[in-house]
Amino acid sequence: MKKSLDFGVQSYCFRHFKDNATVAKKVRDIGLDKIELCGVHADFNKPGSFPEVVAIYHGEGVSIVSLGVQTFDGCESERAWFECAAAAGAKHISAHFRVDSYLRAIPKVREWSREFDIKVGIHCHGGYMFGGQPDVLRHLVNLGTPEIGLFIDTAWCLQIGPNQGNPVQWAREFAGKITGVHYKDFLFEPNGQWKDVIVGTGNLDLPAFVHALDEGGFDGVAVIEYEADVENPDSALKRCVESMRALTKK
Repeated sequence: MKKSLDFGVQSYCFRHFKDNATVAKKVRDIGLDKIELCGVHADFNKPGSFPEVVAIYHGEGVSIVSLGVQTFDGCESERAWFECAAAAGAKHISAHFRVDSYLRAIPKVREWSREFDIKVGIHCHGGYMFGGQPDVLRHLVNLGTPEIGLFIDTAWCLQIGPNQGNPVQWAREFAGKITGVHYKDFLFEPNGQWKDVIVGTGNLDLPAFVHALDEGGFDGVAVIEYEADVENPDSALKRCVESMRALTKK
């Protein structure tokens, strides 16, 4: 299967449910067997206790393919996040950097990435966060390559506007440097407020984006994410899975 369509789910979708056994079952219930685990469901600062979390997911047949999104400042304590990823067998961490610490953080993250053989992807997070805009992303990726690449969140890419935030264009421009993807989709109100929708039913040209990833030889982590319906996301997530899997039939 192409890596673009070999996808899991972000645990943040299930943030209302704090019990990992419950979350693991929900992952299987929506038809998936992979997860990107976020800090809602584990304390990545305590690698000694993390194998217990890993065992819960593995016991349900769910693999942890990535951790994140983690904000790196370059503190020595952040090495623990790589220890957790290694304990899970994950080869990826999605990340943010800060404007006041990225020059210190990126060399440390590159060092840990080489030590643990774990890639790091800079998660774009719209126009209100450092690293959400392509000029900044180009600069950060150029500083971090090959250990640090781009993690495209398709909805947040769209949020910065069509001239700058085109996921299909980003997939082409950053080909070979894309470590992961959040398949997510937004519709926008006249005032710019966003609304989560089933992936492929909003402003994202899902088939074109997947095609662009494939053309660029994408081999990273793929994850669906839907942040609405917090207390009962299962139905919408199943529809997201169906929308993604429909692409394999075209």
